[in-house]
Amino acid sequence: MNVTKESIIGDVLDYDVGTAEFFFEIGMHCLGCPSARGESIEDACAVHGTDADELVEKINEYLANKA
Repeated sequence: MNVTKESIIGDVLDYDVGTAEFFFEIGMHCLGCPSARGESIEDACAVHGTDADELVEKINEYLANKA
């Protein structure tokens, strides 16, 4: 899976639940909420005042290292 800013959080979590730690690190603790699972990474980062590009990079690095 290649994660982008447009990726839906729920899809990323369904692909690898281990990615949750990266969302938790930036204050996204509501990952089970239906609206949070349906948001894009970009939208969620905007709400939480964090850098979407940085989060996407961390998640993709984590997924690449698991392969």
